[in-house]
Amino acid sequence: MYIIKVKGKAKIPDYIQIRDENFVLVAYFRADRPMKNMEKFGLEDKEEELEKLIRELPFGKLQKLEL
Repeated sequence: MYIIKVKGKAKIPDYIQIRDENFVLVAYFRADRPMKNMEKFGLEDKEEELEKLIRELPFGKLQKLEL
């Protein structure tokens, strides 16, 4: 899976996109709110690691999601 942080403008908040190996969008959520249904993507029990990654992730740079 891949992750990218998208910068919001004005009243639109920053968002996180998680994409699968074919770059199909599988999750889209606000950067300042926890992701729901993390078990659906095999990310349960990795909330703290994901939050840390999101804080440090630069805007607009697609990265391989390895937790």
